[in-house]
Amino acid sequence: YYERFSYFSAETVRDECHPRIFRHADPSDKAIVLVHGLTDSPYFMTAIARHFHTRLNYDVYLPLLHCHGLKTPGGMQGVDLGEWKANVRFAIQEADRTASRISVGGLSTGGALSFYMACTKPRITGSLYLFSAALDLAGGPLGLFGEFKEWVLRTPISDIFDSDKSLIGPNPYRYDHMDIDGARELSRLLRETDDLLKGFDEKTPFPKRIFAAHSRCDKTADIQGIKDFGKKAKKGCFNPYFIPDNEGVSHAELVLEEPIFASGSSPDNAEPLEKANPRFSDMMAAVSAFEKNKPEN
Repeated sequence: YYERFSYFSAETVRDECHPRIFRHADPSDKAIVLVHGLTDSPYFMTAIARHFHTRLNYDVYLPLLHCHGLKTPGGMQGVDLGEWKANVRFAIQEADRTASRISVGGLSTGGALSFYMACTKPRITGSLYLFSAALDLAGGPLGLFGEFKEWVLRTPISDIFDSDKSLIGPNPYRYDHMDIDGARELSRLLRETDDLLKGFDEKTPFPKRIFAAHSRCDKTADIQGIKDFGKKAKKGCFNPYFIPDNEGVSHAELVLEEPIFASGSSPDNAEPLEKANPRFSDMMAAVSAFEKNKPEN
């Protein structure tokens, strides 16, 4: 991975934020590429990756997205959606070396990238797995504020809100805050996924099976975007897993089996920076049931 993308190296990437492979000694005939979200790293997808690998017999590939996971992120200057796509395509190409069926999925921005790849890469013949997928930004009545945020991020106005504050904070596996440069690339991606979504309807439904996990109290990615997508799926092929408000599961916590603590702190006497999803085991049981019940080709 580092040979292919020279802007990454063992020296520049933070501990535990590296790209990962979970591969069987005898390669599986099925593989999945799981993509992390904006500001975080493949660490966030690791618990889900282990489930696919050990319980469902997948080979699993976790790419690291351009300008993520760095010891010195430099404000994510130069971050580029084209490179994010290249990172994911490379993982798909690696999976294609041995697997006869490739699925794709991801968290938040990684979910949006996965949807994009499912629409544009014919080699993806498996399912689409969405976790807090950012198909729409949350905000306001009817999502209008979310739409406004997307528009602002695509204009020079967004530079006014950029911060010089360091992206490295107490969380060892993600940046301290969302940088405007990265958010702008997400907005560009959402414009592309919006255009792709318009191509699907009841007469021309999205052709792949979809598992979509989302928290109803997610204040980052609007759950309505997932519901609207479900209406464009083939009958019986959309499988939502929605966590109720009272569980208090925030956006990225959906994918965490274990809580995340600040660097150098002791879990015995510290509050976690991000809590584990109390429904994680149940969510993954739902993934297994979804996989087991797939129709035969």
